[in-house]
Amino acid sequence: MTSPHEDVVTAVPATRLVLSAPLDGVVHAIEDVPDHVFSAGIAGPGVAIEPDRPTHGPALAHAPVAGRLVTLFAHAFAVEPSPGTTVLVHLGIDTVRLAGEGFALYAAEGEQVAQGDPVIGWDPDGVEARGLGVLCPVVALQAEPGSVELLVEPGRQVTAGTPLLAWTPPTAA
Repeated sequence: MTSPHEDVVTAVPATRLVLSAPLDGVVHAIEDVPDHVFSAGIAGPGVAIEPDRPTHGPALAHAPVAGRLVTLFAHAFAVEPSPGTTVLVHLGIDTVRLAGEGFALYAAEGEQVAQGDPVIGWDPDGVEARGLGVLCPVVALQAEPGSVELLVEPGRQVTAGTPLLAWTPPTAA
């Protein structure tokens, strides 16, 4: 005898992640990032933010989503809100060359972060003075095509915490 529920397939609603702007600045299309890995979408879909320059103290990069800080470098970090979903924030282009100079960590790799928690402080003016780009890609790593929706059009000013992207990752069966 079979269970009356054996042939019933229950649809699991997709979880929609809303990623917030990690810093204050102007939104740019990911295609405008002067790094092929980002501009061609190889890392995944997203946007970039040209950071505002603070009048005092460092510019702060905040967690765009709650989750585990799975990767942390002085110039970049990745947050995993759930298994199989990772969001990358990269502060500037080629900033790995600075070997951490001009960056300050406010969190630790492996730590749970809340959306909006400060993760890295940095000096965009100092980065630019060294001839490096300051556009900051915000990427849904390896997201499926069409699964990320832009919530803020390029050219718009945002503040940290502004809803920026909505990501609907595939659900586990």
